[in-house]
Amino acid sequence: MTVSVLFICAGNICRSPMAEAVFRNKVAQARLQDQVRVDSAGTGSWHAGETPHRGTQAILRQYEVPLMPHTARQLGREDLRRFDYLVVMDAENEDDVKDLATYAQQRGVLVRLLDFADLSRAQGVRNVPDPYYGNRFEEVYQLVDAGCDGLLRHLRQEHQL
Repeated sequence: MTVSVLFICAGNICRSPMAEAVFRNKVAQARLQDQVRVDSAGTGSWHAGETPHRGTQAILRQYEVPLMPHTARQLGREDLRRFDYLVVMDAENEDDVKDLATYAQQRGVLVRLLDFADLSRAQGVRNVPDPYYGNRFEEVYQLVDAGCDGLLRHLRQEHQL
């Protein structure tokens, strides 16, 4: 059995590719890469075709998290049917996915990444802020890392991985 996870943010150049890389790395360290499929997308099209933001690339290098080749893409209706988990970064992303789901059948469970985070690490925050405006890549990395730890724990328990 393969569990599929799609990380979703606004433009697919900062938060969602960061979460994809961090989670993919944790999945590989747990030797679960044959059981968990990971991808990312953005709710908007304005960055489609671009590589991850230089701030995302820099923070991943700093924490020695491998970044797979990535090209930003927009979330599509088929994604709602293909993925088991649709993991959004904030309330706005969540609303955008719900809007898209009115036009397409949604199979995947819609969740916020920080709903899986250890509250002491996420400090009660539910939204991963967009680092595109304000250069908050360190803060975002810490939140993404906490959320990915909890998501992996959840998948292991829920799907007996």
